Amino acid sequence: MAGDRLTYNCTAPVWAPYGHLWRNLRRVSTIEILSHISLQKSSIIREEEVYSLLRQVFKVSNIEPQKVDFKYFCTLLVSNIMMRMVAGKPCVGEEFACMDVGKKLLKEFKEVYFPSLTVNICDFFPILRWVGYKGLEKKMIRMHRKRDEALGRLIEEISRLNNDNIIDVEKKRTLIETLFSLRKSEPEFFSDEVIKSLTLMMLIAGTETTATTMEWVMSLLLNHPEVLQKVKAEIDSQVGCERLINESDLAKLPYLRCVINETFRLYPTVPLLLPHCSSADCTVGGFHIPRGTIMLVNAWSMHRDPKLWEEPTKFKPERFEEINGERVGFKFFPFGIGRRACPGDSMAMRVMSLALGAFIQCFDWEMVGKEMVDMTSSFGFLMAKTKPLEAVCTPCPSMTSILSQL
Repeated sequence: MAGDRLTYNCTAPVWAPYGHLWRNLRRVSTIEILSHISLQKSSIIREEEVYSLLRQVFKVSNIEPQKVDFKYFCTLLVSNIMMRMVAGKPCVGEEFACMDVGKKLLKEFKEVYFPSLTVNICDFFPILRWVGYKGLEKKMIRMHRKRDEALGRLIEEISRLNNDNIIDVEKKRTLIETLFSLRKSEPEFFSDEVIKSLTLMMLIAGTETTATTMEWVMSLLLNHPEVLQKVKAEIDSQVGCERLINESDLAKLPYLRCVINETFRLYPTVPLLLPHCSSADCTVGGFHIPRGTIMLVNAWSMHRDPKLWEEPTKFKPERFEEINGERVGFKFFPFGIGRRACPGDSMAMRVMSLALGAFIQCFDWEMVGKEMVDMTSSFGFLMAKTKPLEAVCTPCPSMTSILSQL
């Protein structure tokens, strides 16, 4: 149902069946949008937004230790990064970020672009769709209409600027501008529907998933202060206190990456991954799978399987140090695996590593009160914390001078 109602005739890499359309969509996604070269060009956007957030946190915590809504700041950061990459402007300007109007703007953005449930009971019992069970299909139609109107405004604005030659050609192109440029050589393929689908994919797949994982990482670090101190020591030794961390430093911070991977293992953002559908009759593990069967992969269960992991419920980032670059195989796949794996894994890791590294380099973080951070979660399409994370932050004395000059 979601494929029918929340996409533009399945013209997105997630929904398109194998074939010429899917191969072209995948090519555009991996080469034009998410390749190493493209990510290098957009690194300035990620750094500017991270430094902007550091300014805001420093303003509210400079006088005395301050309790901050960590979930809000993560969501704000990732949403602004994605909007700048897609359309060239943040969804919430820095002047509004810590005000009620900023929270209102972010809420409106989330209502339009954040992911919605992709599989529901009507997919398994089609008769329920016919009778309009709980109005699910009508809600999807309204959601798609709202998204289409918002995307239409974005695309129309950028199209007008291009036609008026207002955009600086030397400036880094946004995703929408890149797709307009590609349309000149392949006008039949890059229809309005394809441009909207690829834009929507970036905004939906790259926002809430990344922000939620950052929240899980910081929650685990607060509950394990010895790990937090080890990450901070690594940043201090590799980056120091003379400057702010940047993306070129991330390769020198392997333990930070281990912490993020261990968080993915314990709390995969999409615990059942995206639904898959068999395109032909097949036999898997001795079981006959008819064509058209919906398959859900329980990554959460496999990541905690005691047959695959030693002390599977324990937060132990060192386990990824022991792997030391070896292929983990099919026991760890937070981004999926194979041809349908998420092509945005590299960008997600860059955003999370840079943001978390900057937070840890510049501020001291503590739990609110003496109780451990609540780690209960709502187990749905996205594994989100039941209780949003709040934490007490204090600027590090060694970084106060740099933060005051941002």
